[in-house]
Amino acid sequence: MYDAGSASGPAMQGCGPLQSSQADRTGGLRQQVFLHVRATGQSSRADIARGLGISAGSVSALTSDLIQNGFLEEVEDTPREAGRGRPPVALRVVRGTRCVIGIKVADTRHSAVLIDLSGQTVADVTLPTAGARKPVAALVAEVATLVDRLLADAGRDMSCVAGLGLGISGIVEHDMGQVPWSPLIAGRDAPLAALLEDKLGVPVRIDNDANVLTLAELWFGTGRARSDFAVVTVEHGVGMGLVLNNRLFRGSRGMGLELGHTKVALDGALCRCGQRGCLEAYLADYALAREAATALDRPARDAGNAALIDALFAEAKAGNTAAATIFRRAGRYLALGLSNVVQLFDPALIILAGERMRYDYLYSDAVLREMQALTLTEGRTSCEIATNVWGDLVWAQGAAALALADATDAALGA
Repeated sequence: MYDAGSASGPAMQGCGPLQSSQADRTGGLRQQVFLHVRATGQSSRADIARGLGISAGSVSALTSDLIQNGFLEEVEDTPREAGRGRPPVALRVVRGTRCVIGIKVADTRHSAVLIDLSGQTVADVTLPTAGARKPVAALVAEVATLVDRLLADAGRDMSCVAGLGLGISGIVEHDMGQVPWSPLIAGRDAPLAALLEDKLGVPVRIDNDANVLTLAELWFGTGRARSDFAVVTVEHGVGMGLVLNNRLFRGSRGMGLELGHTKVALDGALCRCGQRGCLEAYLADYALAREAATALDRPARDAGNAALIDALFAEAKAGNTAAATIFRRAGRYLALGLSNVVQLFDPALIILAGERMRYDYLYSDAVLREMQALTLTEGRTSCEIATNVWGDLVWAQGAAALALADATDAALGA
């Protein structure tokens, strides 16, 4: 197991999937040139020709057009030595003009980022919210307030925004913009994307929060260089995202990969979805808090407080047997869930992500050994496991990728 680091860190230049084959490429050559430059951070014309397998003359014509229309600009590739003549020239995406917004809505706080077409973050903001379920109209109003604050901090207005992407927990119909069920919204079948478009006046894309975190890894993190990987999130809920052949897999109706709601016990613990025996009911925040209230002899009304879980973890580290047992039990259920992921999809890499990954009981050697023991490997190399304690803004980055893809298509006429 290794630490994947931050998806927003400087380990890799550029933004967007590093497309590995001709079959992965979409759009015309003009768009492919733009995507290649954005993915690499900056690239010479010769590198573009080699990378895309097209002639130098085609690259010259296409890049001239992209420069003339304000999408690309020339920069000095490497510092030249004194007296060595003209420095080599590279191309990069023009920064700071066209922008999109990415938002993560959650139980206790909402986060937003403003990102330009090159993938650079222009501004970000996080605002608190009440933890209770709320009518969809109230959530839309909170998102509008968040957007106003974000743009004010950036010194911009909505005229610079080409689109908005939003991640939310629950079941999300990405193509329809509907939320059949979410623990954050009172009621069912909320037309969230349409309501936000009416309120904000820009195109809106929504997706499950685990999917947007997976997009953050695919567009900004170590997953950019992987054609197949999975992300398992452990926070207020338990989610999963899956990339196959460089593309996010959602299932036929957008309801796949709900790892937190796979059943691990018949007639088991009550899940917040209303069913029993879900993995989430043994592993998510509210599951740990429910047992922490008993172990620490705290009033039940405090069971939803994240501080309660932190106190439980401190007690476990200090030698409290009951507290340690709660975390070890949660780790065993995580091992079961990961084993099922490996058995079903055989990914080369699983990234464990989310706030709860700071609790080392959940990714201890014992958990990984149990996962391997539960998995039929027949002597093959075990699936690689990484951990990544990501902050809210990286989830928002992934949501921005939803809008960034559409904005790129629209700008380049795909």
